[in-house]
Amino acid sequence: MIANIFKRLPALAAASVITVLAGQAWAAGQEVNIAYQTVVEPAKVAQADGAYEKASGWKINWKKFDSGADVITAVASGDIQLGYVGSSPLAAAATRELPIETILIAAQIGQAEALVVRNGSGIKTAQDLAGKKIAVPFVSTTHYSLLAALKHWGIPASKVQILNLRPQEITAAWQRGDIDAAYVWDPALGKVKESGKILTDSAEVAKWGAPTFDAWIVRKDFAQKHPDFVTAFVKVTGKAYADYRSHGADWKAGSPQFEKIARLTAAKQSDIAELLAGSGFPTLSEQEQLLSNSTVKALAATSGFLQEQKKVERVLPDYQPYVNPGFAKQAALQ
Repeated sequence: MIANIFKRLPALAAASVITVLAGQAWAAGQEVNIAYQTVVEPAKVAQADGAYEKASGWKINWKKFDSGADVITAVASGDIQLGYVGSSPLAAAATRELPIETILIAAQIGQAEALVVRNGSGIKTAQDLAGKKIAVPFVSTTHYSLLAALKHWGIPASKVQILNLRPQEITAAWQRGDIDAAYVWDPALGKVKESGKILTDSAEVAKWGAPTFDAWIVRKDFAQKHPDFVTAFVKVTGKAYADYRSHGADWKAGSPQFEKIARLTAAKQSDIAELLAGSGFPTLSEQEQLLSNSTVKALAATSGFLQEQKKVERVLPDYQPYVNPGFAKQAALQ
């Protein structure tokens, strides 16, 4: 159908035409690949509604990823232009000096990520973790939180068996009884909680000195060429967070918001309210301050910890080049 439309248009008109497909419009030739994860957060509503496409006029190819490490790999290769990652893979990527920058703090993680021990594993206290099999996606925020928790408890990482499994693999291994514990996020978190108990979560680990967060990143070359798209993306996300902050009490099981979030994350609607409450979602007015010294310092601190754990080789003298508050500032003015 699109091809027939273009055949009937003069060449000059065809170059500027806005194509309509499935109720959405995008500027001809403007297309972007964006990586998202199945994290429960308010902007999933905007994603489901096509709000990003409507605000930018671009065609967006949404690509689902299971971990931030996989997102970083895709962004580094150029297959993905924007991506959702946790602070640990972000710090590792910045330390490797990949051409990326942080444009938005998506979530300040709390109870939305947790260490769960399986019923029947014999784990009653933290000290019982010694010799047990703990699954976690490597170089993720949960990996960072797990290592920080073990350090807090005085348990050498070498005393436990830490297995590198993606969330869906964790669910399968849990159901088979192959692992004793897992530090993960939803929907895997909700599934392991059905036959396990929480030993700690990222809100508690943050109090021990190791806070974590999720963020949206962009390739620097893409941001330089298409600042208007990046600003529009940030604005839509910030609006979604503000809507939740103002009207979240009305988001309940059976509501359109929960239905959309569940569809994109596979989380149970009965769990979504608790999961949303387990993280903080900064509005645009709060982003500029967050995307300054606090985020830069957090990346440096996370990188230092990762170096201590031999996950990165060094720590950069300055992480400011990997954090850009400009798009959030511009979006807040519009």
